[in-house]
Amino acid sequence: MYSIEYDLAVDRLRDLRAEADAAARARRLRAARRWARRAEYATRRAARASAAVR
Repeated sequence: MYSIEYDLAVDRLRDLRAEADAAARARRLRAARRWARRAEYATRRAARASAAVR
């Protein structure tokens, strides 16, 4: 026999898990953008260095 408190607790845990998943997804997205930006800068730096050698 389930109690209302149990149902509320399960719902709350589900909500917290969903929030945690969303936060982790946002964190990964920010990190991916940061690494893409660093890679772009590195590419430009390498191109400048290559042009300077010629």
